[in-house]
Amino acid sequence: MLVPYVLYLGALPLVNRVRPVVLGLPFLFLWLLGATLLTPVAVWLTRRGDRR
Repeated sequence: MLVPYVLYLGALPLVNRVRPVVLGLPFLFLWLLGATLLTPVAVWLTRRGDRR
């Protein structure tokens, strides 16, 4: 469960850039979108590992 925390807060100072633009979006927006989409995957993997 440390992965979402690192993606949101730990790497934020490193990716806080308007340029480069990726797929027409500022890099920071794309980074936060990716972190948001990866958070449920991290929770699912944690739950799956906890059941065993």
